[in-house]
Amino acid sequence: MVDFYNVGKIVNTQGLRGEVRVISKTDFAEERYKKGQALYLFQEGSKSPIKLIIKSHRKHKNFDIVSFEGHPSINDIEKYRDGILKIRAEQQHELEENEFYYHEIVGLQVIDENNEELGKIKEILSPGANDVWVIQRLKGKDVLIPYIESVVKTIDLENGVVHVEIPEGLID
Repeated sequence: MVDFYNVGKIVNTQGLRGEVRVISKTDFAEERYKKGQALYLFQEGSKSPIKLIIKSHRKHKNFDIVSFEGHPSINDIEKYRDGILKIRAEQQHELEENEFYYHEIVGLQVIDENNEELGKIKEILSPGANDVWVIQRLKGKDVLIPYIESVVKTIDLENGVVHVEIPEGLID
């Protein structure tokens, strides 16, 4: 069984020349959408993924606009709408120390400076200078914490735990 990791979702077509709008869920959009890169399209009701090769990529607003080799027209790609684009596990590259893939972080248990469980990381947002982790709390509303050294103290992938120091006033 081959492992696949989510890159993004095709949400619509873009123009008439076979481009699609993708909402990305990937750490490295520029690398994932590089010309010649292979992505695998998963669609509801389909038993196996479709291999697609990137022809072009550009950014437009909050979307990645992508076209695929052999799909020059809107008629070729309309059927891919709502499909999920993924990469194979071996397409991931080694990361530097203290760098992590999103799929390694999402789902980790979060422990605060008082050794109390806050909840689990349910999502990672990338609004700008640094990522923001969305923690689904055991009780109460979700908490947003920045992925910065002064807040995230340790990440223990082996035990599935992140230790954080929450700045005063961040949690009500």
